[in-house]
Amino acid sequence: MKTLVRLYTLVLLVSFTATSCKSKTEAKSEAKEQERPNILFIMADDHTSQAWGIYGGILEDYVHTPNLHRLADEGTVLNNCLVSNSICTPSRATILTGQYSHVNGVRILDAGLSPQYNNIAKEMQKGGYQTSIIGKWHLKQEPAGFDYYCVLPGQGEYHDPIMKTKENWEDYYGGGKQYKGYSTDIIADMTIDWIENRDKEKPFMAMCHFKATHEPYDYPERFAHLYKDEEIPVPESFYDNSAATTGRSFLGQSMDNLKKRYLDATANPELRKDFMNYPGLPFSVEGLTQEEARYKTYQKMVKDFMRSGAAVDDNIGKLLDYLEASGLAENTVVIYTADQGYFLGEHGWFDKRLIFEESIHMPFVIRYPKEVRAGARNKDLIENVDFSALFADYAQIDYPKTMQGRSFRENLKGNTPDDWRDYGYYRYWDHSKDRPGHFGIRGQRYKLAFFYGNGFKGAAQDQFWDFYDLQEDPHELHNAYNDPKYKDIIAEMKSEILKQRETLGDTDLDNPEILAIVEKHWND
Repeated sequence: MKTLVRLYTLVLLVSFTATSCKSKTEAKSEAKEQERPNILFIMADDHTSQAWGIYGGILEDYVHTPNLHRLADEGTVLNNCLVSNSICTPSRATILTGQYSHVNGVRILDAGLSPQYNNIAKEMQKGGYQTSIIGKWHLKQEPAGFDYYCVLPGQGEYHDPIMKTKENWEDYYGGGKQYKGYSTDIIADMTIDWIENRDKEKPFMAMCHFKATHEPYDYPERFAHLYKDEEIPVPESFYDNSAATTGRSFLGQSMDNLKKRYLDATANPELRKDFMNYPGLPFSVEGLTQEEARYKTYQKMVKDFMRSGAAVDDNIGKLLDYLEASGLAENTVVIYTADQGYFLGEHGWFDKRLIFEESIHMPFVIRYPKEVRAGARNKDLIENVDFSALFADYAQIDYPKTMQGRSFRENLKGNTPDDWRDYGYYRYWDHSKDRPGHFGIRGQRYKLAFFYGNGFKGAAQDQFWDFYDLQEDPHELHNAYNDPKYKDIIAEMKSEILKQRETLGDTDLDNPEILAIVEKHWND
């Protein structure tokens, strides 16, 4: 009898121990799931660093960005986050696919991304995350990898926009329904609504993509009063009219072309049905000199741009307040960035596309109270191809070998790996006479670019190389390619470009025309 009792007790003990171990394992599994952070990725369009107020510059005391300052105080700012192809559609494709433009195939503005193509949202889904994208998509075909999407067709409208969901999707520009209000407000509210009503058993990745501050730089009425009686200072190189003054290889997109758009939209209301629907028309430069007309164009553009940015900042504040009120702030990675930079009068330009500093810099701030340092700056060279790897790292999922990014999670902690990149690779695939096709690299101090000026369309260049010493010439006002004191560093950087092209697979083997130009002019 005693033996039976002891045996029964032993069975109970084993059973209890197994149950206990199982409970602990399940608890650990649940704790691990809870530890994986949510990710709120907020991205504006063209909201360049000059207009953030946290990167210095002539607009620092004018821009209305209290919530950007809040994020910067509570998180880490990247000083050298670079886009690899400074145009909307390719940049967005690189962020999603973790691949450079020549790999994912989205090289120019007119390209699209197939829903069959892999992206980081699909990987996050497979890893147990609930995913959404709301706002600007601009990749033409149906979003894939998202539990929910509601996106603008093409550029979309600032006011009363049409937006498309799974229920009314049509590829490219058809489908959707209209929503009343200002697009930035609508997109932020929809993002909050989705987070609030998500499956709360899973961590989430929410992509909140604003149309602002893209041309035509429109804004809600509540910010119309900003800058009304102010004169905004112009950049040092604002009245630059010629590539000859700096020795660069191209003219660029002149502010005078924006003046023409303003005048054309004033004269022809039909043009306002697309991106030329500028606020505050009519516009006139009658009786003004060319310099006076450029100045008036700049004043309108930069004020509208900053008003549009103020609406973005307003909604960033709304999103941050929601996270705090809902108890999600502590375990949510919040990122705010723009899909590329933008020229606000520098070199007399507007728009982007070029390897110049204002265009290739993606302003970027990240907050994660559990881990990311508050009030910190990081100067490492980060590229938009790396975003996907960072997401995967936080999500504790495998990063696909087909993706080309590298997580900068340790960099954000202040632990930059010894083998971190020394140069960021850049390529602009489209081509026009004023903004030629080119590729190059940008390091902490030096930048070298080859303007081959040919490819999808157009004719080749007469001049091919630009080199800038960003320490001596931070505003890129002097092409120092022919300065003999840089001969050795230029030779080293040419070798580095060839190495990067080989490593990344951007070899142009399918384009003998470009290869012939490279071979002919590489040693010019």
